[in-house]
Amino acid sequence: MIGRKAPPGRRRIPWGVYLVLLPTFAALAVFAYYPALSGMLHSLYEWRPGFTSPFVGLENYVTMFGDDLWWASFRNIGIIFVWAVTLMWVFPLLAAELVMSLSSERLRFVFRTLLILPLAFPAVVNVLLWQFMYDPRDGVVNSLLRAVGLDGLASNWIGDPDTALTALMTVGFPWVASLPFLVFLSALQNVPAEIYQAAEVDGAGRLRRLWSIDLPMMLRDVKLLLVMAVIAVLQYGMQAHIMTKGGPDNATQVPVLRMLDAAFLDTDWGYAAALGTVLFVLTLAVSVGALLAGRRGGRNARA
Repeated sequence: MIGRKAPPGRRRIPWGVYLVLLPTFAALAVFAYYPALSGMLHSLYEWRPGFTSPFVGLENYVTMFGDDLWWASFRNIGIIFVWAVTLMWVFPLLAAELVMSLSSERLRFVFRTLLILPLAFPAVVNVLLWQFMYDPRDGVVNSLLRAVGLDGLASNWIGDPDTALTALMTVGFPWVASLPFLVFLSALQNVPAEIYQAAEVDGAGRLRRLWSIDLPMMLRDVKLLLVMAVIAVLQYGMQAHIMTKGGPDNATQVPVLRMLDAAFLDTDWGYAAALGTVLFVLTLAVSVGALLAGRRGGRNARA
């Protein structure tokens, strides 16, 4: 029996090479697939780890629909998402444009390194630093306001329900040391120099070049960032947990924190599993939708 030939331009890889991937799939099965499937299963029970857990069917999901705090948390991540794809993209884009405008390759390398170096620091350290900066008495923010005579603007930034969410979203300002900066910079580096030369001959200024060349050329990268932003926002919770625990007065409550509170404060593990399952399904739907859209876009481009 004659085997199928590999598509032109592709080398056939011996099947034995795929055995190298087995440890990776085994790790995924243990640390990714099993926890997800276990959570789905336990969401149908009044789960009490170590004790008898009666089957309750969809009762946990019915409870979720009446959980006002759960739905309010989606309002907060909606605000976070809008913030993440506007202001938190504008500054990295401007920084990437400024780096690429430098004529010296050495200067580009120096500034690129300085701007991405903070990514090497653990995210928790950055959050703790900003928590100290927001301290109402000794924090840097209030100290600067008092130093310039603006004592009336000093506030308990993460202790006031009116400012807590904005204070959380401002963490990391100006957000240059981030994935969007790397993506924008990489996209700009891939624009052929001939296009810029032609634009210069036509007398296009920096703003015209941004709107007519740079943004259209990085459209595919923006789509990728958009999908990753949705996934990241659905999983957002580390900063809020460290700095506010979802407070004050639930002003910074997000779905991940609501799930953790249900598990560790209310000890309602079955309900927490149901909330986790919903987040998992939402994240999976966004990921699969992005993959399908990417494949469809690729076929259209080839057509």
